[in-house]
Amino acid sequence: QVQLVESGGGLVQAGGSLTLSCAASQSIFSINPMGWYRQAPGKQREFVARLSGAGITNYANSVKGRFTIARDNAKNTVDLQMNSLKPEDTAVYYCYGLRDSKMIWGQGTQVTVSS
Repeated sequence: QVQLVESGGGLVQAGGSLTLSCAASQSIFSINPMGWYRQAPGKQREFVARLSGAGITNYANSVKGRFTIARDNAKNTVDLQMNSLKPEDTAVYYCYGLRDSKMIWGQGTQVTVSS
């Protein structure tokens, strides 16, 4: 059973940057795609970014140009570089991956952006 563990969340001022990291307990070579969702208080979980094994990226319109997703197959990690953060980016961020047609989720990491 593959496990995903997020790290890197925290409190940052608006305009600042954070990098979230998602570490897999096994090789991510066969986990495709991998990406991030987020859930703000009182809202549904929403898509943030996705990266396929072929290197194709997709971003939510709300983060396009500010967030960058990257995977390192050697380190079994998927990172989310977040720049120009806004208060509306405040949420719990969840890493996910698709393996053998099953969705795998991390436990989430809190990101809080103060105005």
